[in-house]
Amino acid sequence: MIKLILTLKRRQGMTHDEFTHYQRNVHRPLLMSVPETRRHMRRFVVSYPVPAPQQPEPEYDSVVEAWFDSMADLEALFGSDNFLKVVDPDHENFVDLSSVGRIVCEEDVVLDHDRS
Repeated sequence: MIKLILTLKRRQGMTHDEFTHYQRNVHRPLLMSVPETRRHMRRFVVSYPVPAPQQPEPEYDSVVEAWFDSMADLEALFGSDNFLKVVDPDHENFVDLSSVGRIVCEEDVVLDHDRS
């Protein structure tokens, strides 16, 4: 299993709430509208920071995690014409593109309690 992790900061002039609203209600539907997303992506999670006592303000406005069965699936999505023409150009509308952190990795699960 391949996992892509992205750290995103909002573009200048945008509040965190505006960033979150845009990512959830504009960008996410664009991503989900691309057939290659459901074909190649196994799981998709976006995490948003919450205020925490005695913690500094977070460096990022969201962390994106996307799981793929293989590197070929990751490349098939992000290299597809639909992604490149529909989804990717939208990033500049809400993300500070100069600050994006990206890592492609494999998970090493250390603890996984099922609390259901």
